[in-house]
Amino acid sequence: MGEETGTVIRQKRVQQGLKYVCMTILAVMVLVPIYYLIVTTFKTSAEATAAPMALPSSFDLSGYARAFQKMQYPRALMNTVIITVCSVAGIIIVSAMCGYALNRKGNYRLSKMTFTLLLSGMLFPYQMSILGLYRLIQTMGLMNHLTAVILIDVACNIPFATFMFRSFVSTIPVELEEAARIDGAGTFRTFWTITFPLMKPIVATISILNALTIWNDFMGPLYFLQVREKDVLLQEIYRNVGQFSTDWTSLFQMLVLGALPLLVFYLFMQRYIIGGVMSGSIKG
Repeated sequence: MGEETGTVIRQKRVQQGLKYVCMTILAVMVLVPIYYLIVTTFKTSAEATAAPMALPSSFDLSGYARAFQKMQYPRALMNTVIITVCSVAGIIIVSAMCGYALNRKGNYRLSKMTFTLLLSGMLFPYQMSILGLYRLIQTMGLMNHLTAVILIDVACNIPFATFMFRSFVSTIPVELEEAARIDGAGTFRTFWTITFPLMKPIVATISILNALTIWNDFMGPLYFLQVREKDVLLQEIYRNVGQFSTDWTSLFQMLVLGALPLLVFYLFMQRYIIGGVMSGSIKG
C-alpha cells in the first residue's frame, strides 16, 4: 500500500514538473519577441544588427521622438480612436437590442430564422466580399471618409456580439421587466432603464474584444482610406516599410507607439472579460 502511494506521488510530481516545463517554454516563446522589440527601440541600426538580443549601450529616447513625428502620431491616433469608439458604440447599441429581442421572442419562428441568419455572418470573413463593399462604398460617396470604415466594422461585428447578448439576457429575470410594464413603461424604456444597466459585464467584454479587433484592423482602412489625412496608426506604420529597404529601428518604435494606447486600455479593462464571458455562458 505504501509503495503504491509513493508511486502515485512520484507520478504526480513528474506530471507537475512537466507541466511547469511546458509553461516555462511557452512563456519564453511569448516574452522573447516582446523583449527583442522593446530592446531594439533603444538601439541604433548598427547596434541592433551587431547584437540583436543584447541590452542597449544607452537608453536613447530620440528614436521615439523621430517616430512620433514621422508617423504624425496625434492625427493617426485620433483617427484610430474615432473609428474604434464609434464602431464599438454602434455594435453595442444595435447588438444589445437585437440580442434582447431574439432572446425574449425566441419561441417565434421569425426570431429563430433571424438568429440563424445572423449566425451565418460569423462563418465568412468580410474580406470575401471586399469587391462588393468597395463598389458599395464608392456608390455611397464614402471613400476616404472614416464613416465608411465605421459602418463596415459595425456590420461585420454585429453577429458575434448579438450571439453574446442573446445568451446573457437569459440570466436576467423576466419578472423585472414585467414589473416595469405594470408601472406603465414601454418596451424601449424597459430595455434601456431596466435590462441594459444589468448588462454591464457583457457590455464591457464585447467592448474590449471589439476594440482589440477594430484597433488592429488594417485591411479596412487600407482599402477605404487612401489619403494620408485619414490614415490610422497601422497605415502610418506600414508607410515605414519600403519596397527595397526598411528602417527596422524606426519601425519597432512605431509598433510600440501604436500598441501602447491599446495596451493601457486592456490592462484597465481585462478583469471584465472573464466575468462577462462566464455570465453569458450560464444559459442560452
